[in-house]
Order: sequence, then structure tokens, then C-alpha cells
Amino acid sequence: MPRKARNRSVSKDVTGPKSSRTRERILDAAAHVLSRKGYSGTRLGDIADQAQLQAPAIYYYFGSREELIEEVMWTGAQRVRQHVTQSLDALPADTTPMDRICAAVEAHLHVELELSDFATALIRNSGQIPEDLRTRQLAEEAEYSKLWRDLFRDLDNAGQLRPDLDLRVAHLLVVGALNWAAEWWNPKRDTFEAVVHTAQSLIRHGLGPTPPDQPTEETTPRPRRNPAHRAS
Repeated sequence: MPRKARNRSVSKDVTGPKSSRTRERILDAAAHVLSRKGYSGTRLGDIADQAQLQAPAIYYYFGSREELIEEVMWTGAQRVRQHVTQSLDALPADTTPMDRICAAVEAHLHVELELSDFATALIRNSGQIPEDLRTRQLAEEAEYSKLWRDLFRDLDNAGQLRPDLDLRVAHLLVVGALNWAAEWWNPKRDTFEAVVHTAQSLIRHGLGPTPPDQPTEETTPRPRRNPAHRAS
């Protein structure tokens, strides 16, 4: 996926080819450091070392450490949403709602675990970034949450969602579990393909209705479905 970022506040001309490449290198370095050291542990000196620049050069492109980190977080949110959206748009028109969710699962894990330090930095640091640095990030995340709500609503409308599940809670649990993979996945121990296959299998069998010939024994009453969640 092409790595593009938007400059909001730098007044100097950084639009030439060489300047754009340098700025992108700084962003890539910042995403790498932020994904590994976290918000509190990320220093401009570490970013400069990763980008093979002198630390003062960063201020030519970004006014502060906070401005650079804000750009990384927004870029991460944007790339996750764009990658999953593009993967869904490439599916045939007759793809079932369950297959669309499984495709979104694979695309999310792909960008999170294999494609982008920006996505990893976003997922690992969302709870650490001050609120005033998250305006653009939160707007992107709201759009991404809507994408998943629509996927689950389509699954429900098609009668492919278990009737005992709360639509909103199921959506949040699935996306939360996908995000957590960035914390525990080790490619030396588990292949990416195994993670995707397991996630898709859990979702197919966990969300889909139980076949008539495989009844389940319920020991507790089913929770009532909240009608408001169906419309959210």
C-alpha cells in the first residue's frame, strides 16, 4: 500500500521530491519507533537515528514531537480503513455477508501485522495519546467503526447472525480481538496464515446460527437483544 501522509502546519516548502521523500522517511521512522517504544518512550533522537538524520532536521518538517506523533496516529487509522475498504470493494457483488466479514478480518490482520508500522503504532498507543492529539485519528476510527457496523448489520439482515448475540457487542469484541493480535503475534511461533484461518473459523462458527441438526444445550437464559443496537 502506498504510504502517503498529509502535512498540516509546516510553513516551509517541503513539497519537492527530495523533501517529500525525507518527510516520508521521518514518518516511517516515527511509526517504527512508536510501535515498539510507545508514546512515552518515543524520543526524537531515536526517530532521527532510525531515519538516519540529525535530530534538528526533524523540525524542518514537523513543529514538535507531538505533531509528528499525531501524524503517525492519523496515518495509521487512515491506512487500516483504506486497506480494508479496498479489499471489500474488490469482492464480487454476490459475496455473502459472512464472507465479507471474513475478508475484512484478513485485510485488517494483513495491514496490522504485515504491512504497516503505522497500524501497529496506532493500535498499541491509542490509549496513551493525549486527547488533543487524537482529533483526526478519532474521525478516521469513527468511519472504520461504521464500516464494521454495516458488515454486522448486513449479516444480521441476511439471517446469518445467531439470534442470541448482541449486534454491537459482537462487533466490538471481534474488532477488539483483531487489534489485540498486534500484542501477542510472533511470526517465529505462529504463521500469519494460521492466525487468519483461526480468526475466520472462530468468527464463522461463533457468529453464525447453529445448524438445526446440531442443537446446543443452554444452561442460562439467552440475553435479550437490544433493538437500539440493531439500528446503531
